[in-house]
Amino acid sequence: MDKISNLAGSGIAGGNKSGSAGASNNAAAGQHNDIGDRVFDAAAKKSGLNVSSGTAEKITDSARGVFEKATG
Repeated sequence: MDKISNLAGSGIAGGNKSGSAGASNNAAAGQHNDIGDRVFDAAAKKSGLNVSSGTAEKITDSARGVFEKATG
C-alpha cells in the first residue's frame, strides 16, 4: 500500500507533493487522508451517503488492513 500512497503523493491526480513531511503532519494531527480515504469520501459523496469522517476513517483503515493481510 505504501507504493500506491507514494504514487498518489508524487503529483498524480493532484496528490500531495510534500511526500513524507505531509504524512508526518497528518499523523501528528491524528488524521490520515491518504488516497484510500479520498476515494472513499468521493464515493460516499457521489452516492449521497452521509458518512462522518471518523466512520470513514475506520472503514478505510479496516479495508486497508484486510488488503495488507491478503497481499503481505
